[in-house]
Amino acid sequence: MKNKEIREAAHNAGVKLWQLAEELGMSDCCFSRKLRKEFSPEEKTKALNAIERLKAVS
Repeated sequence: MKNKEIREAAHNAGVKLWQLAEELGMSDCCFSRKLRKEFSPEEKTKALNAIERLKAVS
C-alpha cells in the first residue's frame, strides 16, 4: 500500500483523510488520487505536520 505511514498516522491520530486533504488545501478526491503514488519526502513531511496540527485541534 502506498503512503502507508501517512494513512496510519492519520488513523492513529483520529484524523479523517478528507480532513487532511482540506488542511493541505485540496479536494478529497484529488487527495485520494494523490495517495495512490508514494509522496515525495517534502509532501510526506507536509502531510505528517498537517496531521499533527489537526490532532492538536481535536
